[in-house]
Amino acid sequence: MIAWFAKNDVAANLLLVVIMLSGLYVVSTQIPVDLFPEFEQRKVQVSMTLSGSSPQELEEGITIKVEEAVQDLEGIRQITSQSREGSASITIDVEEGYDVREILDEVKIRVDGINNFPVDAENLLIQVPQRRRDAIGIVIYGDYDAITLRRLAEDIRDEVANLDAISQAEVGNTLPFEISIEIPELSLRKFDLTLEQVADVIRQNSRDVSAGNLKTQGGDIFIRSRGQAYRASEFADIPIITTQDGSMIKLSDIAIIKDGFEETPLRTRFNGVSAVEVEIFRTGDESIIEVTQAVKDFILEQQTRLPQGLSMDYWRDGSEPIRGRLQTLSTSAWQGALLVIGLLALFLRPSVAFWVCLGIPMSFMGAFLFMPLFDVSLNLMSLFAFILVLGIVVDDAIVTGENVYSHLERGEDPLQAAIKGTQEVAIPVTFGILTTAAAFLPLAFQTGRGSWYAAIPLVIIPVLLFSLIESKLILPAHLKHIKPRVPGKSSRFSKVQQAIARSLEVFIKRFYQPMLAQAMRWRYATWTAMLACLVLIIGSIASGNTKFIFFPRVQSEVATAT
Repeated sequence: MIAWFAKNDVAANLLLVVIMLSGLYVVSTQIPVDLFPEFEQRKVQVSMTLSGSSPQELEEGITIKVEEAVQDLEGIRQITSQSREGSASITIDVEEGYDVREILDEVKIRVDGINNFPVDAENLLIQVPQRRRDAIGIVIYGDYDAITLRRLAEDIRDEVANLDAISQAEVGNTLPFEISIEIPELSLRKFDLTLEQVADVIRQNSRDVSAGNLKTQGGDIFIRSRGQAYRASEFADIPIITTQDGSMIKLSDIAIIKDGFEETPLRTRFNGVSAVEVEIFRTGDESIIEVTQAVKDFILEQQTRLPQGLSMDYWRDGSEPIRGRLQTLSTSAWQGALLVIGLLALFLRPSVAFWVCLGIPMSFMGAFLFMPLFDVSLNLMSLFAFILVLGIVVDDAIVTGENVYSHLERGEDPLQAAIKGTQEVAIPVTFGILTTAAAFLPLAFQTGRGSWYAAIPLVIIPVLLFSLIESKLILPAHLKHIKPRVPGKSSRFSKVQQAIARSLEVFIKRFYQPMLAQAMRWRYATWTAMLACLVLIIGSIASGNTKFIFFPRVQSEVATAT
């Protein structure tokens, strides 16, 4: 194959163009951009609400019953529960090797079989929790009251959610709406009422009731009474009692009704004034860069339409880290390419250096082709893998190019030099690539949060394999066009280049070869010295002298105020 591709320039160039264009198309249309990799949630979550109940009542009435119902299911690793005022949540961790969806179905059957939940318990939800990924936040701020800001934020949330690039948005950093009903004791005594009686009347008169459906020739008619009150004015009209003279006493006659927010100590400020936030999330295959850019464009468009005294801005831009990593990758790519070309040009030929460096973009584009197949997105981990492999990817091309160049220096025909030079190093270069790929392969089998690191081998290994294809099938077809030097004709740069190359050869002959000969002669001593170094390194780690920390500590540039 090496000889055939070297002789057929069209086939080699066609292979190069197909890989480059296909990779460019895939990366621009099919690979989502995200901050972190996706990983499977191996959890099943059961939640239920019981308004007005204490944590102890929730634990006894809901939490313990669910735990006892599912604890003997096979495949459950751990059950964690939280009982707080008004709600209970039970999280079931699923062991590796079990299908989360099957466990979900079993949990649903067990929980549905519980028939002694509290009567007022509602909103039973059994699901595999989905991780929502923050994209960016829109801040609406100004000298407005909290209710006005909240209403404006809800309008903006609806407009943002209708954008093509965005599918999920919600109002955040604000208190939930709450309607408080305060009944003075004198009012209760005046009409001979109790709080329980008033609460029952409100509950009966503020709810939606389904009355079934009617089947007609034109279709089914669903009958439903809509009586749920949502505003203070609607609660005010609820009839409480009817007096002996026939007059009706409404809730507003005996109670103080306030339409406001929960009494929770929360205050949101931005640039020193009251604010509320609209949180934007990335879902599915949406690109975080496209989502954040759509939000920024929306903010610019809305600036002229905002009421006087109201401003809008964005913060917590989740695309900034990924943009920075992309910038690092592009900068490292062209800097590395220049360094490789410069160094190779000093010892080989500029044309050889150029064709060797062509393997970098070609290998990257080849890796892009496989990223959708492996479900790998462009994220911090995959971009780190590209940066990591940047210095490795040209190694096989350098070895191949140098060996071909050495054949050219001996005066061989360029085509034969390209074929022989590539074939001579084909086996060691191939095994060098395979051993490097094997070193990264175990990361691909991590599970749970460890699966974050699976993106590293799933990027590095395809890059290395495509670099092997480039160095064995495409590079020889280009190197065969390099003309041998004409004796007596050399430029000033050529003379400098030859002088540097000769100095390297002198160093090899005078220093490296004698040291290598001694090491091979005293092979047991050499082996013992390397083993001693290995023992010292292991001992340094085991003794604690070499510190280990999962994430390095970095100095923060953010100042906090109290």
